[in-house]
Amino acid sequence: MKISLRAQNIQESPIRKLSALANAAKKRGTTVYHLNIGQPDIHTPEVFFRKIYEYNEKVLSYGPSDGLEALKVAMVRYFDYFKIKLENKNIVIATGGSEAISFAFNAVADPGDEIIVSEPFYTNYSGYASQCGLKIVPVTARAENGFHLPDISEFKKKLTPRTRAILLCSPNNPTGTVYSERELKDIGAFAKKHDLFLIADEVYKEFTYDGKVHFSVLQLEGLEDRVIVVDSISKRYSACGARIGAVMSRNEEVMKGITKFAQARLCPPTLEQVGAIGAYELPHDYFAGVMAEYQKRRDILCSILTSRQGIVLQKPEGAFYIMAKLPIADGETFARWLLNEFSDNNETVMIAPGEGFYSTPGKGKDEVRLAYVIEALKLERAARLLLIALDRYQG
Repeated sequence: MKISLRAQNIQESPIRKLSALANAAKKRGTTVYHLNIGQPDIHTPEVFFRKIYEYNEKVLSYGPSDGLEALKVAMVRYFDYFKIKLENKNIVIATGGSEAISFAFNAVADPGDEIIVSEPFYTNYSGYASQCGLKIVPVTARAENGFHLPDISEFKKKLTPRTRAILLCSPNNPTGTVYSERELKDIGAFAKKHDLFLIADEVYKEFTYDGKVHFSVLQLEGLEDRVIVVDSISKRYSACGARIGAVMSRNEEVMKGITKFAQARLCPPTLEQVGAIGAYELPHDYFAGVMAEYQKRRDILCSILTSRQGIVLQKPEGAFYIMAKLPIADGETFARWLLNEFSDNNETVMIAPGEGFYSTPGKGKDEVRLAYVIEALKLERAARLLLIALDRYQG
């Protein structure tokens, strides 16, 4: 029996593909520090669980396909704090940011169409595009300028009759770059000029450092008909397992289409939406302590890694990832070696090979993505383990 080409060709996640090796190392008694995955250890707000505990319906029935109205109301109020005006009709609740991206792709493009993405990019964009029958067209950002958006001329070179949208992520996964208001206005004008949709993954919007402020594409004027934002509570409230995301747009036709996609999968999970309502009702100063903790972790990781000659990185402006260039030939070979052969005092570290965050063949082979989502003391040990490992690997 032959399986589909989509099933054969979809990319393995560089974040998760080495999990079996990590599990094997743990079975050998080795402690593995996970810098490979953006799973925060910040506690999920207690109110999230309390709201679920207080849920007193006698039947857990299907909810609305586009999500609970009470959650939409809470989100509208939340974004109003950032001077982003939305209405309930501008929001469809999705089963995580992953489904939100798939909904957006399916709403703006047909099989064979193209989406321009600045690389390196969140690796699962490739998977979502494969499932939708779309082609990712990369425009390469450079570490030398902090992975900020390439010049508009680079985007223009990638235009074809099948280009339907530009996809951005800010604050960025995997680089931590926060795009400026000027960059987003320029790319918005380009999208308008060439009649493209502008899809923005803004799930890390609260996590910016050193005085940086996130500017949302929802704040761009004159682009209301082409801007689509992907959102999620996974990182915002450290609730990755809840699988509550959202698609937001002021384009009524887009939202009507996305609602039909939502109907096809029935409804998002009810109890997790109930918990999310409680989280969105938290005061905004909740994020002050969370941001301070992530900034401290970022500084620890950057300080240790930059102490060694041969490691190239830019200090991230947001999110909780670092894309680092290491003195190695191949990130996946090194990542496998870390789990199969290396240990120091029976400890090792798991990383995400950088090549999987690029679409251009051969790019990122000497890079890795590191997530600073574990507590400071463990993060410091993990970073020093990485330096010890590099010395042994090169030796």
